[in-house]
Formats: sequence, structure tokens, C-alpha cells
Amino acid sequence: MPQTLTEKILSRASGKEVSPGDVIEVKTDIVAFHDLTGYHVIEVMEKAGIEKVFDKSKIVIAFDHLAPPPDVRSAEIQVMIRKFVKKMGLPNFHDINFGIMHEVLLEKYALPGQVIVAADSHTTTSGAVGAFAQGMGASDIAAAVITGKTWLVVPTPFKVELKGSPGKWITGKDVALKLLQEFKADYFNGMSIEVYVENPSTFPMDYRATVSNMGIEMNADALMFIPDEETKNYIKTMRGYEPALVTPDPGAKYADEYTIELSKLEPLVAVPYSVDNVKTVNEVEGKEVDQVFIGSCTNGRLSDIEIAAKILKDKKVKTRCIAIPASYEVFRRAMDLGYIETLVNAGCIVTYGTCGPCLGGHFGVAGPGETIVSTSNRNFRGRMGSNDSKVYLANPAVAAASALEGKITDPRSIA
Repeated sequence: MPQTLTEKILSRASGKEVSPGDVIEVKTDIVAFHDLTGYHVIEVMEKAGIEKVFDKSKIVIAFDHLAPPPDVRSAEIQVMIRKFVKKMGLPNFHDINFGIMHEVLLEKYALPGQVIVAADSHTTTSGAVGAFAQGMGASDIAAAVITGKTWLVVPTPFKVELKGSPGKWITGKDVALKLLQEFKADYFNGMSIEVYVENPSTFPMDYRATVSNMGIEMNADALMFIPDEETKNYIKTMRGYEPALVTPDPGAKYADEYTIELSKLEPLVAVPYSVDNVKTVNEVEGKEVDQVFIGSCTNGRLSDIEIAAKILKDKKVKTRCIAIPASYEVFRRAMDLGYIETLVNAGCIVTYGTCGPCLGGHFGVAGPGETIVSTSNRNFRGRMGSNDSKVYLANPAVAAASALEGKITDPRSIA
């Protein structure tokens, strides 16, 4: 039988032909965790009395959520994880100076056709390169660290086709928000989303990573882009070699299909307090803003920083604006291209490689009554700080334009 990408990956990983609904055990290619979840993973291992790893080369650890540590407890947890890394002799450890785990996995590790599990819900980000990537709880990840295996229910594949080319100031965020607007947050429960791009070069890896990242907001088990020339070029550029591409078979069957005409998309905004409460930017234009956050594992990539820099060049922001490239690599490239200088000159606070504001951890916590425009992935009550704050999710162009004007602004009206 012709297989979808989901079925092909999970058949390989389980050693048998699978179908949607099957409960299977699969071998994992990468198991990962970060500082916020790593403590619990190691705690489970210690309580089980099993402190070993199945393959040192396949464990990835990155400090990002509370990095650098903003309080003593965060520092204690990081000290504990560093000791675990040293004890186990793990080579793929990335301390506070490297980047957000999901970006690190994309830049250095994830490959088409892999099974990747990590102790964070936004593990779906690695689906951008065509990996079946899923977030799991600490107990499941601890078991995967020890055995190299996990269990899951084979999801039902759903196909999304992206046609045409996106217009000015339209990015992957708008595709993610369009899917949430159309299907809401619970529709894809028990499904995997496979995205086919008609013109691969018009929808770069940065955009794909944003859509895959927000697959979990759609409640999908995984959101994967079908590997193509863009996938091959990205990995060759980042790592110096061409990967083998795993793709669906011709005639593979999907539960359903949905097409997005990229040229018809408008900048979209998810308004409080739900990620699927999506409106066009024109419907919410003029709302006064206290803080803008450009970054996170959703939109902290080079193209996001470039978009913000283009809009803010030789101008000054009218509200607090925090910009956080997702990794040192993104920061360095943005610095070489002059984007960091542009943002700093515009009045932005810039650092790199921390999740900080996204989860209300540090480096930009929202206060009572404040309105935030954020390029991150969640806007439920209290997500970025005070329960009395409001978070609007948008692409980096809308965020930068809103910082420039001090109110939610359509970037098409100013640049």
C-alpha cells in the first residue's frame, strides 16, 4: 500500500508496516530535554534507580527556558543537569550561550525521516525538515533516554497544500494562524499534518519552522513539511552535506486535504485569550501596546530579525521592544548583516538564546493591565506574566510595526 510520510517514518522506526490507530513501539533517533524539564527527567531516572543512556550521541540537552538563570532555584537546576551531563559523558550539551533547544535541533541535528522526542510540547518544530517530532512528558522521555524507545498511537495523516507565493510581510506565522482560524485548536487531535509546498523556494525553512512549531497549538501529534529542495539546501548550508529525503508514496491516502493560497493571505493576529481567536490585523488595528516581543522558538530566526530590522531601520520604537534571536548562530549572522545594530539603534533590547518572555519567566514579564504583541506561540491568560495582561500573537512585521507606532499596526501601511 502507498504510504504517507507519517506511515513511512513510523513503519521504519517500528520495524513493521503501520496504519492509523495502531499502538506501536518505535526506536528514537534523537531524545532531548532542556533546563526546565531536564530536572524532572533526571529525577525520574534517579527514582527508578536507572542512570544510563541508550546512546550518548543521540541525547541532546540545551539550556534555554530560564537561561541565564534569573534566580537561585534555576541556577541550582542547571548545576544539577551539568553534573548529569558530565557523569554520563554526553557530548551534545549546549549551555546558556548556545540557543533555544528547538532551534538547536533544527540547526545541528534533525533530519528527514527521523523520530524525535523531547520534553517540551514545541518539539514539533523539527517537523520543518520532515522529521516526526513529538513532545512528551518527563517519564516518557526518561524511558526514551534509557532505552532509546517510546510508544505512541499512529496518527491519522491530514494533508495541507501551500500554493503560490506569500505577499509582502506575510510569513509562516500567518499560515499557522490561518490553519488555527479555519480548524480551531482541537480539530487535529490524533492527527499528523503533512504540508506540501508547491513552490519550495517561496516558503523557506524559517517559515516552515514557525508552522511546525505551532502544530502543537493545533493539537496535532506532529506537523511535518514534506522534504524537498528547500530541505536539502537548508541542511547542506547549515551542516555541509545533503540529506536523504524521505517523501510520501504517490497515491498515499489522507483523511482529508486543505489548500492555502499564499497570495491571498493577510497579516493575521491571535487575540486574547486563545491562539485560535484569529482576526486580520485590520480588525484589531489601533490597540495601544505596552511591550513588543520579537523572538522565541516560533519566530526568532534570521528572517524574523531581518523583517524587524527592515521596518525599524533609522526609526525609533514608541514602546518597549525586546528582540531575542533564537540561537547564537542566528544572532551572529544578524550581527554580521547589521540587523542587531539597527534594532539597538531603534531602541530595542537585544539578547539571544533564551525563552524568557515567552513563558513569563524573565527578561520581559508582562505586568498587570499591560498589552503585549508577541511573535511567540501562546496567548492564554497569564502566559507571559500577569493574569491581567493581554497577549496578541502576530508575525514579526506586525510586531515591529506595532513597536514603531506604539499600537497594533498593519505593516503594509508604513513600509
